[in-house]
Amino acid sequence: MSTEGVPAHELIVLHAADNVAVARVELAANTGIAGPDGSTLGVRAAIPAGHKIALRFIAQGEVVLKYGQPIGVASVPIEPGEHVHGHNVEMGQTQPGQGAGVRHDAILSAQESATFEGYVRADGRVGTRNYIGVLSTVNCSATACKAIAQAFSGPAALPGVDGVVAITHGSGCGMSAEGEGLELLRRTLRGYAAHPNFAAVLLVGLGCEVNQVAPLVEGLDAPTRERIRTMTIQDAGGTREAIAHGQALVRELAAQAAEARRSTVPVSRLVVGLQCGGSDGYSGISANPALGAAVDLLVRHGGTAILSETPEIHGAEHLLTARAASPQVAEALLARLRWWEDYAARHGAQLNNNPSPGNKAGGITTILEKSLGAVAKGGGSTLMDVVEYAEPVHSRGLVFMDTPGYDPVSATGQVAGGANLICFTTGRGSTYGCKPVPSLKLATNTAMFRRMSMDMDFNAGEIVDGTLSVAQAGERIFRLMLAAASGEPTLSEQHGLGDEEFVPWQLGAVM
Repeated sequence: MSTEGVPAHELIVLHAADNVAVARVELAANTGIAGPDGSTLGVRAAIPAGHKIALRFIAQGEVVLKYGQPIGVASVPIEPGEHVHGHNVEMGQTQPGQGAGVRHDAILSAQESATFEGYVRADGRVGTRNYIGVLSTVNCSATACKAIAQAFSGPAALPGVDGVVAITHGSGCGMSAEGEGLELLRRTLRGYAAHPNFAAVLLVGLGCEVNQVAPLVEGLDAPTRERIRTMTIQDAGGTREAIAHGQALVRELAAQAAEARRSTVPVSRLVVGLQCGGSDGYSGISANPALGAAVDLLVRHGGTAILSETPEIHGAEHLLTARAASPQVAEALLARLRWWEDYAARHGAQLNNNPSPGNKAGGITTILEKSLGAVAKGGGSTLMDVVEYAEPVHSRGLVFMDTPGYDPVSATGQVAGGANLICFTTGRGSTYGCKPVPSLKLATNTAMFRRMSMDMDFNAGEIVDGTLSVAQAGERIFRLMLAAASGEPTLSEQHGLGDEEFVPWQLGAVM
């Protein structure tokens, strides 16, 4: 076996207690590499970049440790230098017990806090963009909404307005007239209708749907109702007439929206949704911890971050409950996880069915490993509150919103809850846009950042390369947040992406 070629720094050991390391680059079979204790570790078979290698013998049934935390148990004996992945690791009984702490973060004074340039709305909330929304109450009005918005798709079609966004979906009828399904859809649509990134909104229905226009609007506060116009296709006399009338209403709304101007506001008005998608073995090493460092800065400056994707914190929730602001907040998080376990069981599934094939190809073996990396996006800040899907976020600091792990559904809930910026980490490569909210894409590795350079706003892969620390990356991401919130276009905005990402969580019977 050769002992040349791969230097020791090509192994990433994340915690002194770990019995696995992460390959910084692909490791060839039958080569030798220096282990963390200085001894030579023989690479038994080729190990892809981002995947795990055993640092010592791991007995069958022994816990596999990464980040100093359990990510599974060995299903067979694992020799030093072996590839550690789904072929020799299973979930087992590895979840630690829960505890609830009581913490509060130190917040900078108003004089020290950072600022950004935003649009202050009548209700006091602050937008990072100045769009007009055309929202459908039901799938039956989706085509008309898109046709209305498309009339204003050219550059500078409406001076002083960032654009017209059609928010459409596949629900709104064929459902119970009461219950959680309709309640959830209405809460999501109301969140978008009231969103500060919309200067004004046109709400379009068919006319006979379950999700009627009138009760939807009645649930909104007075300042929001003042900037909303409504119509139905049936009352307008048909599709052609509705499109023409809708376009006329948008022109009226645009005249008022164009008067909005950016002004200097404190970071306490910034609400950032945290997302990760297409994760890989580097996600929990580079982009997620770097985003966590940026979140800690955001919270210190008085801002708010929304951590979500409840199935993807499964197995790592103890890291959040331990820093909850109160036992009640910790219990609220555990209650949502119990709901998810029951929900999955009712449909013949398990939360352990995650990760996805792409995650596994990138080096993630179990949901525990994925969850530990996902939780890192929240940094070390106090967990201040737990809210339901699309529920308005009122607390400042780190907040958890209960959402599915599917990125578009999760981000839709965050935006409905008030997020005016999205930060999205990705290792395999995501092109997610999020109109009306800017979406920053943070790459976990340099190879993907270079391959998809027109989609990635930041390269956290420099952490893996050893040229940037997590703290340095966090500071740069925080500054990138402020720039994007102040109007600097993200790459997804430059490419016009984000028109099709409104995906509300559908619950309840379809009838």
